[in-house]
Amino acid sequence: MLTASQRAAGLSPGLVQSLRGIEQSLRQRRVAEAERAVIAALALAPRHPEVLRVFALIQSVQGRPQEAIRALLLASAQRPDDPLIHTALGGAYEAVKDHTRARAALQRACELGPELATCWFNYGRRLALDNDFTAALPALRRAVALEPGHAAARTLLADLLRADGDQVAAAEQLRRIIADTPAAAGQAWWSLAMLKPMPLTGADVATLRRTLHAAALSTPERLAMTFALALALEHQGDYAEAFATLQAGHALARRGEPYAAAAFDRHIDAILEAFAAPPAGSAKAQGGEVIFIVSLPRSGSTLTEQILASHSQVEGAMELQDLPQEIMYESDRMRQPFPQWVRTHGPQQWQTLGARYLERTQRWRAQRPRFTDKAPNNWQYVGAILAMLPQARVVVCRRDPLETCLACYRYMYRQHAFAHDLEDLASHWRTFDRAVRQWRTLYPERVHEQVYEHLLADPQAQIRQLLEFCELPFEEACLNFHTTRRRVTTPSAAQVREPLRRDTARADKYGALLDPLRVALGLAPFG
Repeated sequence: MLTASQRAAGLSPGLVQSLRGIEQSLRQRRVAEAERAVIAALALAPRHPEVLRVFALIQSVQGRPQEAIRALLLASAQRPDDPLIHTALGGAYEAVKDHTRARAALQRACELGPELATCWFNYGRRLALDNDFTAALPALRRAVALEPGHAAARTLLADLLRADGDQVAAAEQLRRIIADTPAAAGQAWWSLAMLKPMPLTGADVATLRRTLHAAALSTPERLAMTFALALALEHQGDYAEAFATLQAGHALARRGEPYAAAAFDRHIDAILEAFAAPPAGSAKAQGGEVIFIVSLPRSGSTLTEQILASHSQVEGAMELQDLPQEIMYESDRMRQPFPQWVRTHGPQQWQTLGARYLERTQRWRAQRPRFTDKAPNNWQYVGAILAMLPQARVVVCRRDPLETCLACYRYMYRQHAFAHDLEDLASHWRTFDRAVRQWRTLYPERVHEQVYEHLLADPQAQIRQLLEFCELPFEEACLNFHTTRRRVTTPSAAQVREPLRRDTARADKYGALLDPLRVALGLAPFG
């Protein structure tokens, strides 16, 4: 590992001091000031690897990853054994969604800097995003061992332990973060609140209240603690206070993440118009390997995947991003946003898109011939899915609309701006419902609705129907899905390791507090 003086070798004392000032400016988020200073440094030492590395960090922060990559490749050519250059390169590749190169760069950083916790954390995080949890766990353990105070590494490690079903070990990691950094432990509190059974006590509620009242918290920390407190209050049966706390949390979240309901509806309208009739899709009968599971959040999609992944022929791949990425890449190639290019595509273009998706997901068929792709938002792309992959199956998971919206409202979502307001939730549900009705009309043989309440009422009949739709022979293991050992990373991880429960409905417990949501959904008021 290079020392600071070795890293700056060949630079004048003035430039060394300037680089230190630039990194200090970056830490203090004075990015424009840092950029002006690094451009001046480049003028004096345009090929020095350390100057290039710092320049690349600033380009990444400024949202210019391609420029960062070019600078880092120049730096790496001169200093190939520098782990900080490789870890920065991994981050820049991630920004352009080149996950293969990102993973390779981050792995190389760990090989070159095995004593650096940040390298192991970034590599472990990438592995977790790739759903490679077997490799991610030891990388994150290494990061925590090297830097016990690395809260982000501990939090992610706890999330993976929870996904493995080890709730006790996950709680231990999270409690350690809370003890070490109480004013910066929002994510740890939230992750703790999501464990089953709910571990937060009356003493934890008092601590959360005190911290929220007394501490100068960043918005992300305050949000996470507020939502954790709401779940803890609900667990204690104080539904009025829990609801008031949720309202406060969403009001704060909405300031930084407003929802443009009308614009979203126009986007879905454009998709449904583009697929008003099934296009002339792939000429090749491809896609029978994949079962797409789509839904709104908190609607039983994890349960449905667990049932299918209990079958000997099906691998549960969880929430893959390959389909929307292929849509995005095609939009970049066509220089038109989706769905504007849909009607320009014929059988060959759709076949190529489908083949690329199957190539990207090939690893999920290494052990079993079929796999599930459970990215909920793919409900928007069902028309494209079945044009690309005409032999694919699409399972739409539904749940009672009031329970669905409440479940979304109880959860601290990021990048789900519709969840911050009850009217927006109802609007989003109606848009989802409208799209699903069109997909079922267009593709009655390829789209199947799995209703959560029906599954609870008659699991054997519903599971048999699901397997029949997927053209899978019945297996008893699918009925005993809760005994299947696999990693589950969604909020429902603990629930799918238990037999079906019929006590998951919560709306009545909140009573008339939810009447604005009921009205927005066109339902009668409570009572």
